[in-house]
Amino acid sequence: MNLFKTILILSFAFLTVFGETVLGAPRYFLGAQVDLLPALMVYAALNADIVTIALLAVLGGVWFDSLSANPLGISIVPLMVAGFAMYVRRDLILRQSPFAQFMLGAAASAVVPGLTVLFLLNGGKQPLIGWGSLWQWLVMTGAGALATPLIFSLGEWCGGALGYKLRTEVSFRPDREIQRGRK
Repeated sequence: MNLFKTILILSFAFLTVFGETVLGAPRYFLGAQVDLLPALMVYAALNADIVTIALLAVLGGVWFDSLSANPLGISIVPLMVAGFAMYVRRDLILRQSPFAQFMLGAAASAVVPGLTVLFLLNGGKQPLIGWGSLWQWLVMTGAGALATPLIFSLGEWCGGALGYKLRTEVSFRPDREIQRGRK
C-alpha cells in the first residue's frame, strides 16, 4: 500500500463531507441528507490497508460529526465496523464487479446510519425518529449504493492518472540464451 492511495482516499473523504455540507440541493430535492462516507469506506476496505480504513473512519467520522447535529465521534465506530467487516472478507469479494460494488455500497449505507441511531439511543440521546426517518434511511441507502460504483471508477481513474505504475519487464529478453562455461 502506498501513501498516495491513502492521501487520495482521505482527500475524497474531506471533499465528500465538505460537498455534503455546502450543496443543499440534494437535501432539499430528496428530503434527506445523502451520506457518501459509507460508499467511500467500501472503496477503502476493498483497495487499501487497515491503517487507511482506520484513518478514514476516524477522520471522516470527526469531519462528518463536526458539521452535523451528531455528538462528536459517534460516527467513527459505525464506519469502522462497516469497513472492517468488508476488509476481513475482501479476498472473497468480486471487487471489480459493479453489481457487487452496488450491493456492498447499499449494505454499508444502510448499516452505518442504523448503528449511529442505535448508539445515539444507547447514549441517552433522543433522536427524532418517525416515518420520515424511514424515507431518509432509504434515500441514504439508495444514494450510497448508486455512488459506490462511481467512487470505484473515479478512484481507479485518479490512481491511473496521478499515480505511477511499476514496470514489470526485465532488462533481458526472454529469447536470449546465456552461455555458461568454457568455449
